[in-house]
Formats: sequence, C-alpha cells, structure tokens
Amino acid sequence: MILVLNGPNLQRLGTREPSVYGAETLQDLADLCRDTGRKLGEHVEVRQTDDEAEMIGWIHEAIDGRIPVVLNPAAFTHYSYALRDAIAQRTAPLVEVHISNPAAREEFRHTSVVAGVATGTIAGFGLQSYVLALHAIAEKKPTS
Repeated sequence: MILVLNGPNLQRLGTREPSVYGAETLQDLADLCRDTGRKLGEHVEVRQTDDEAEMIGWIHEAIDGRIPVVLNPAAFTHYSYALRDAIAQRTAPLVEVHISNPAAREEFRHTSVVAGVATGTIAGFGLQSYVLALHAIAEKKPTS
C-alpha cells in the first residue's frame, strides 16, 4: 500500500489557477495514481484535506503502519513545522511532490520545511510528478 496525501486547496484542481496547476481535477489525479499503482502492483489510496491536524494524523498512521507516502503538502510546505516533525518520524519512504515548481514561483514558496525530512522531492511536472514519485517509492520499497 502507498498513501498519496494532498494538502489544502488541492480539491480545487481544475478550477484553481489552471495556468499553474492544469485543467485536471482531483478525481483525475486520484485515477492516475491508482492506475499507476496497479501497473506497479501496489494498492494506492488517495486522500485530500485542508486540515493540518488531519494531515498529521494520516502521517502518524503511515508511520505506525510503515506505509510509504507520496505527499503534496501544498501550503503546509512552507510553514508547518508540526507536519515536518511528524514526517521526521517516518518509517518508510516519503516523497514530497508539487504539481508546479515552487522555486520558479513567488519567493515565499521557495522554502520547504518538509524537504529536509523527506526521502526526496519531485516538482514541476504537473500530475506526472505523482507518477514519478510512485515509481521512486516502488523502487525503494523493501521486498517482503
């Protein structure tokens, strides 16, 4: 199993700044992730929340279950030290993803407080960022 966790405003994909985030919806993203998971022989569960506490709870669930995570922290990227501290406890690979390239956007988006505790970061490839992250996790997962 791989969790794909999405932070604030990502339920607005398709209508929120399509010039930045594209025309695909959260449902399109979920379908793409699940299809990619099937091709990799993995069950993928996609979730989205605007609530920081709920996101941290999901990270704790992943830690306790040793579940790999693809995480788009969205706005939490830039300020959530609570999320960063939760991720620092991870027990399986966690890849930070972004649809756009934060380094090519407004200055406040240039800092990720979670990048330093993630396995890696993939950004700027649209929804393909998630596909790349799922492949990276599938390659990093220990075989049982």
